[in-house]
Amino acid sequence: MTFTGGDPQGLPALVQEGSGVLRSAGLEAAEHDARVLLAEAAGVDLHDLDKGLLLGWDLDQLTVPARNAAQALGDYRDWLQKRSEREPLQYILGHAAFRMLDLAVGPGVFIPRPETETVVQAGLDWIAAQGLSEPVVVDLCAGSGAVGLSVATEVGGARVWAVEASDEAAVWTRRNADAQSEALARSGSSYHLVFGDATSRTVLAELDSRVDLVISNPPYIPMDRVPTQPEVRDWDPALALYGGSPDGCLIPEGIIKRSANLLRPGGLLVMEHDCSQGRALRSIARQAGYVNVSTGQDLAGLDRYLMAQVI
Repeated sequence: MTFTGGDPQGLPALVQEGSGVLRSAGLEAAEHDARVLLAEAAGVDLHDLDKGLLLGWDLDQLTVPARNAAQALGDYRDWLQKRSEREPLQYILGHAAFRMLDLAVGPGVFIPRPETETVVQAGLDWIAAQGLSEPVVVDLCAGSGAVGLSVATEVGGARVWAVEASDEAAVWTRRNADAQSEALARSGSSYHLVFGDATSRTVLAELDSRVDLVISNPPYIPMDRVPTQPEVRDWDPALALYGGSPDGCLIPEGIIKRSANLLRPGGLLVMEHDCSQGRALRSIARQAGYVNVSTGQDLAGLDRYLMAQVI
């Protein structure tokens, strides 16, 4: 891909240029991605970009004082190149939105998805319904910290432990936990990151039978169903994707069994899974001694998470 001209241009022309580049690379959301990249390069949000597009501004009229139009243009075109090579948008930007959080992400950590927000909400709704004032919560397979940090910042007084097995991912978990230190202080919550295998009986053994809620987004993609989307297949870490067996249920089964020991009587497991795994995981949960076993749906109406209580 070769860009012509290096001088700042009108915003509509830049969006059109970027959309064309990304559309040629096969991206369905080409215009959206071009707009996001241009706004980020200029140091503004999409609302400001839309205003500039409406008024027909040039890039130098949009760019914040801390940057300059030439620098913004260079970044924009560099990022278009990366996006055309199917590097995830969030990796290029260095951050991803999740519920009320803006999380740092990059190579080595799974990019949080909107469907996981539904899983977190199910856990928060249960905490509220139980009237728990200082819930003990465990986030198994923490990744970026999206799940556990959402609970810790949204539930006052929550005591959250997060478990992550990947050295690369844990770098991002720590970074995001540090970035949320003020929010954690405001909520009166605590967040503890533990490095280890989320399915191991020795990890967090001191919390056995004391946990109110285990909430998890484990690896669950079936091993024989490699994603076709390049952003997922080529960039998301395999350790965070694949469930360890042809049907993808091996690691989720380990989470179910480990959680049965962690949870207190009446405690709840909420675990994300593939839309094809609802029946199998309900059966595994019942065999492990859980009651009130059910499957929750995401906003698209697809089976998305297991809910099960211990007795």
